[in-house]
Amino acid sequence: MQTGKISVQTENIFPIIKKFLYSDHEIFLRELISNAVDATNKLKVLASRGDFAGELGDLTIQINLDAEAKTLTISDRGIGMTAAEVEKYLNQVAFSSAQEFLEKYKDESIIGHFGLGFYSAFMVSRQVDVRTRSYQEGATGVTWSCTGEPEYTLDENDKSDRGTDIVLHIAEDSEEFLDQSRIEDLLQKYCKFLPVPIQFGTRTETKMEGEGDDAQEVKEELPNIINDTPPLWKKQPSDLTDEDYKSFYEVLYPFTPEPMFWIHLNIDYPFNLTGILYFPKLNNTFEVQKNKIQLYSNQVYVTDEVKEIVPEFLTLLHGVIDSPDIPLNVSRSYLQSDANVKKINSYITKKVAEKLQELFNKDRESFENKWDDIGMFVKYGIISDEKFYDKAIKFALLKNVDGKAYTIDEYKTLVKDLQTDKHDKLICLYTPDKTGFDSYLKTARSKGYDVLLMNQIIDNHYMQHLEYKLNDLTFVRIDSDTLDNLIQKDEKQESVLSEKQQEKVRELFETALGDAKNKIQLKALSPEDHPVVITRPEFMRRMQEMQALQGMGGFGDRDDFYQVVVNTNHPLVADKLLKMKSEEKKETFANYLYNLARLNQNMLKGEALTRFIENSLEFMK
Repeated sequence: MQTGKISVQTENIFPIIKKFLYSDHEIFLRELISNAVDATNKLKVLASRGDFAGELGDLTIQINLDAEAKTLTISDRGIGMTAAEVEKYLNQVAFSSAQEFLEKYKDESIIGHFGLGFYSAFMVSRQVDVRTRSYQEGATGVTWSCTGEPEYTLDENDKSDRGTDIVLHIAEDSEEFLDQSRIEDLLQKYCKFLPVPIQFGTRTETKMEGEGDDAQEVKEELPNIINDTPPLWKKQPSDLTDEDYKSFYEVLYPFTPEPMFWIHLNIDYPFNLTGILYFPKLNNTFEVQKNKIQLYSNQVYVTDEVKEIVPEFLTLLHGVIDSPDIPLNVSRSYLQSDANVKKINSYITKKVAEKLQELFNKDRESFENKWDDIGMFVKYGIISDEKFYDKAIKFALLKNVDGKAYTIDEYKTLVKDLQTDKHDKLICLYTPDKTGFDSYLKTARSKGYDVLLMNQIIDNHYMQHLEYKLNDLTFVRIDSDTLDNLIQKDEKQESVLSEKQQEKVRELFETALGDAKNKIQLKALSPEDHPVVITRPEFMRRMQEMQALQGMGGFGDRDDFYQVVVNTNHPLVADKLLKMKSEEKKETFANYLYNLARLNQNMLKGEALTRFIENSLEFMK
């Protein structure tokens, strides 16, 4: 047996680091500015501990772009480095000074964890120069220079002030980063809430001076400070007003309608997390959300892909989450297995459920008014998250076609006497549309039944989940069968027609339906019910709609799945139809009754609708 040690050569690994360190090359700017903030914060800590006696002065981090020279420079007045420190931290890949500093000053708030971050500069640069001078008394400035090869140079320089300048000589394939607006966008994205001022050039502000005819425009050049909005999530909720939250929401998502309400997150055990989650108004769709929850680590923007950190049903929310316990540079697979991530996920679920319960208890009327918007979140959460279901089932609402809202327990109590069938199953009738199903609604109301309005895209999944969890109720759409079949009672309606007459009725409607004759059902219903009713079996329709939602085929056209129920007790069938003398008139009338039912289901279109209108005019002559 042979044993050995794998040799990792810098010549081999350096090109890989340069090319594949981050999936997005733009991340270099976040990493370098975060390092500058880190260096500045270290100096502040040293000053507060008495380990630095000099003047802090202006600590603004400067970003300078020189398109002509093809350079981008990030400058700070932070802790700086000695020649020995440059040797130690820049020439040993992933040897981060942050870890050592954190250990020494572990009680202070330092960003840290930027071991490989510096090398992101080489993803966009043909050469990187680091001009630095330590804060230590008597320190000499040094310049470290590297072209991305293992070789580097280290020389003294005449830098007179402490801090570090990182000069990126932008490579030909990365010249997009020489565009001012591109850099401005990246700074707004990654640095908007950093705790140290970030300046990118200047901006011109125009104002009026003087009064009346003497008034004139005066232009003033001001520092272009990127992060001039303090992060609201770092403040105490008791110090904030509703207007503060709304104004901050506008900063995060300009030109977006006001949120309905929000949740301020603040926890320091067993992990650190702050943030604000906003409940936006939603369309009745699961469209891709342009505005997403933003994840920060100590005010450093990380990502807006937070599916591992936030429960899936809450990705529809907007806002900010900031946690130093989430590593900045990690893969998605690591996030999924990280213990802190799982704890954060559970905590957010709990806080959202508590907030919704609080709103329900405190002001039920307001809660009900918001339900059409809140409902999408709650239903999605009930389906996808067992812990949320346990809490949300107490305040989840069902709304009927009259706009009245009930908790699930309240609704079961409301309808159990009339809508419990002979098998002791509670039947919850529903419709996806009040207008299009008006005739079915009238029939249900005539029997004293209540009908729910279930018109959100998620409702099919939601009802199915409730049926599975509660198992003492079922949801059926009012057009899925005749009411006598939907809510079966012990009493049975007898047909007024003989078997021979029923057979004749069947023949007439088989002619009317043509190829669809196999869909005919003769039933003895109440004379007040419609003469012909088209129904859609609940199971088949749900399968069809769910597959359509998922973009799947396999069930054909929606009009394929229906039954034609002929009411043998209706006077138009039992009396008028059978007493017509002409067979042709009987067939025409049967066709007319069938098309009336099709019209009620919006199944008549184009040529078929035109023919029906023409036939109707003939009947009127």
